Amino acid sequence: MARRVSGRVRRHGARKRRSEKERRRIARALVGTYYEAELAGLVEHVADAIEQYRAGWIDVHEVDEVIHRYKKATRELWKFCFMGGAGAYAETVAATLERLTAEGDRPNWWAAAERQRH
Repeated sequence: MARRVSGRVRRHGARKRRSEKERRRIARALVGTYYEAELAGLVEHVADAIEQYRAGWIDVHEVDEVIHRYKKATRELWKFCFMGGAGAYAETVAATLERLTAEGDRPNWWAAAERQRH
C-alpha cells in the first residue's frame, strides 16, 4: 500500500511539474513574441532615419542620434523581458504584460529612450 500511495504522490508531483513547465513555456513564448514585435517597431525608427538621410532631409548626425536612441531603447526592452532569467521571471513578465495591456498602458520603449538635452 505504501508503494501505491508513493506512486500517487509521484504521479501528482510529475503532473504538477508538467503544468508548471507548460505555464513557463507559454510565458516564454508570450514574452518572446512581445520582444520581437517591439524590436521590429524600434528597427523601423532606424530604417525611417536612414530613408530620410538618403532623401537629404536629415544629416548623418541626426541618424547617429536615432541609432543611439535605438540602442538605449533595445537595451531597456531586453532588460524588461529577459534580465531576470527564463523561468519564473518569464511568468512575471507575461503577467505584467497582460495587466498593462488590459489597462492600455504598455511601455513605449522609443519614448522612454529619448535623450535628455541639457
